[in-house]
Amino acid sequence: MKNKILVTGGAGFIGSNFVELILKNNEDQIIVLDKLTYAGNLKNLEAVSNLTNYNFIEGDICDQALVKRLFNEYQFNKVVHFAAESHVDNSINDPSAFIQTNIVGTYNLVHNAYCLWMDGPSQLKKEFINARFLHVSTDEVYGSLGETGLFTEETAYAPNSPYSASKASSDFIVRSYFHTYKMPVITTNCSNNYGAHQHKEKLIPTIIRKALKGQEIPIYGNGKNIRDWIYVTDHCKGIMLVLERGRLGETYNIGGRNERENLYIAHIICDLLDKLAPSEIPYREQITFVQDRAGHDFRYAIDANKIESELGWKAEENFESGILKTIDWYLNNKDQL
Repeated sequence: MKNKILVTGGAGFIGSNFVELILKNNEDQIIVLDKLTYAGNLKNLEAVSNLTNYNFIEGDICDQALVKRLFNEYQFNKVVHFAAESHVDNSINDPSAFIQTNIVGTYNLVHNAYCLWMDGPSQLKKEFINARFLHVSTDEVYGSLGETGLFTEETAYAPNSPYSASKASSDFIVRSYFHTYKMPVITTNCSNNYGAHQHKEKLIPTIIRKALKGQEIPIYGNGKNIRDWIYVTDHCKGIMLVLERGRLGETYNIGGRNERENLYIAHIICDLLDKLAPSEIPYREQITFVQDRAGHDFRYAIDANKIESELGWKAEENFESGILKTIDWYLNNKDQL
């Protein structure tokens, strides 16, 4: 039987890469629900727009009537939930949208899935025996690391921004539906993604855009903050594996084992642009340091051993190979900057 998969936030950065990947060799019906805020763009889905097993619906996951109608109409047996407000700076300036979308929206989705799939606690309907609700989250829910150590699935939550606090809340909501109702849910927590279709406000597209425009390249603080980076296609392959074979009620951390300082990120992008799109002066000379972000976490790094050992997943790209592909894509899609 073909699956009917709801992908929320499928016009966004990671969601659109996932939709394109899953539709390459899959006859399942994919329905994308996206509000098309600043982070969503139908251009991201142009590659799949003519496929007969793809449908796009513009709408808000917080719209209770809409979400209920879609579950009843399409009878989804899989949900992959990407939709989220995710820009940390925006959450500092105004947390309200993050509370609504990330918490209320997640509840709206998981509860409607529960109502469709189950007759009551521990009573999964026979026609939905293979149902799955996969909630995509972030490593930022774990807080900040010192110079050593890794986030594991057992790391205590300690979110430090309104964004990460709202994602932590959504994780707990999804978790509660497994432990209270035995609903078939799984959560993934990923490290920093990069690649095609990323919104221009994020770090890597910002560095590329500012460099090409001859503008100052802003780096927070002293640039020593460390992130674990994962190429978006590797992340999406991990999500597909978890959706297919992950254990219900479990959390899987998906990380690229590519820790890099923010200043190193800026340097390598500038050096590659010197070769691929040379300017009169080295791009590094455009780097400038700006006031650090409020509550800026020092370091994130994920231990991906669980998904690697249980499901056989492994990141195919290291940062240096992935960033070259990313820069090449943006040079060929400058309208996305």
